[in-house]
Amino acid sequence: MSLDAQTLLDWFAETARDLPWRRSDCTAWGVLVSEIMLQQTPVARVEPIWREWLRRWPTPSAMAAASQGEVLRAWGKLGYPRRALRLHAAAQAIAAEHGDVVPDDVDTLLALPGIGAYTARAVAAFAYGKRCPVVDTNVRRVVARAVHGAGDAGPPSTTRDLNDVAALLPREDAAVFSAALMELGALVCVARTPRCADCPVLATCAWQRNGRPAYDGPAKAVQKFAGTDRQVRGLLLDVLRGTPEPVGKARLDAVWSDAGQRDRCLHSLLVDGLVEQTATGLFALPGEH
Repeated sequence: MSLDAQTLLDWFAETARDLPWRRSDCTAWGVLVSEIMLQQTPVARVEPIWREWLRRWPTPSAMAAASQGEVLRAWGKLGYPRRALRLHAAAQAIAAEHGDVVPDDVDTLLALPGIGAYTARAVAAFAYGKRCPVVDTNVRRVVARAVHGAGDAGPPSTTRDLNDVAALLPREDAAVFSAALMELGALVCVARTPRCADCPVLATCAWQRNGRPAYDGPAKAVQKFAGTDRQVRGLLLDVLRGTPEPVGKARLDAVWSDAGQRDRCLHSLLVDGLVEQTATGLFALPGEH
């Protein structure tokens, strides 16, 4: 396995997007917030909300002091709102158990509520410069093509994927190299129409040498949104975010005509702790009644 690290580092130094969580003055807390927000959400949607969150809650203890409802309201339309509650729980743990400082090692980060394998490694690498493999969908695709010569990555395998990237990490600037791998996958080595002419490692890419074979692995699930429970849950939460007072069920019923799906989604929001029901039968964001 090989991939010219210096070539990729030089390309990243010249072309990297100027994102606020990449700047030297960004705190580890800012990096953690960005990593949670960026999961399954484009940078353009994340950046303005990230900036607002860091102005409002510049430290974990500042967010820990807020209610879950305040956090969900500020999350807005980023989607997958359980991420907001996980981040709030992590902030409380960091404030209470770690002196308001985001931990710098993977194992301690993994012990925080709601912090998974990817996020723990991303924070250790990007906030603290630790040499540890950071693997997301973009990285898996770059490695599959440039190193293994495949059209795309197959089903995830945590052990294999981490070992693949660990073998590529240079001794110096490993965290920057990881960021460069992600950038390459996000902007150049994209899934459907890769911009191979702009790729800094084109000359050594195994996929190019193999004649750019098509991906022939298991079919990938295509995520849809319209008409899904995720859309309905979002519409229900929009109602509660748009009012400071608890609302009656009739207000929620108005957002979706399929009563069975609507009630199922409302129940799931209650189970997930994203919505609470008052003693009088009204509905509100958690902690806001």
